[in-house]
Amino acid sequence: MQFLAQVLTQEHVVPIFMCQNEPGLCDEWDPRAGGNTAFVFPRDGLAAAQVPAEGETKLPEASGITSTVIDGVPYEEARQQWATDTGRVRREVLGQLGGEPSWLQCDETPSCRSCAQPMPFVAQLEQGLSRTEINFGGGSGYVFACWPCTEATFLWQS
Repeated sequence: MQFLAQVLTQEHVVPIFMCQNEPGLCDEWDPRAGGNTAFVFPRDGLAAAQVPAEGETKLPEASGITSTVIDGVPYEEARQQWATDTGRVRREVLGQLGGEPSWLQCDETPSCRSCAQPMPFVAQLEQGLSRTEINFGGGSGYVFACWPCTEATFLWQS
């Protein structure tokens, strides 16, 4: 599994992973097939791991992002508004936190494995533009979490 992103909420940390095999070898678009996963951890008490004093450590790419709040409009309209306001391309928008998913296909909101309730939407991720872009087959990734059951899931559509 390759680490893709980490979403921070007020109370939780949700790390997201996807199969790193050649495209098509894992069913990483399916939230239940094992080709991707997400976890829920309480934010309180977490601390960054210490870098080992010896040995090889690898972090080929790291990126930080900035956030812009655009309230009251659907995600795709917010992306366009941001692009217009900044003079940059919509593809530079790397996703949204909260709100409603902007499904590329049909609604695939998953149910929690523990309580069987529909999982609340947490974030939508986009491929991005850089050499660190995520391969969603030209599509978007979707993160859901059931906070009471501390379960999360990830899927993508193209």
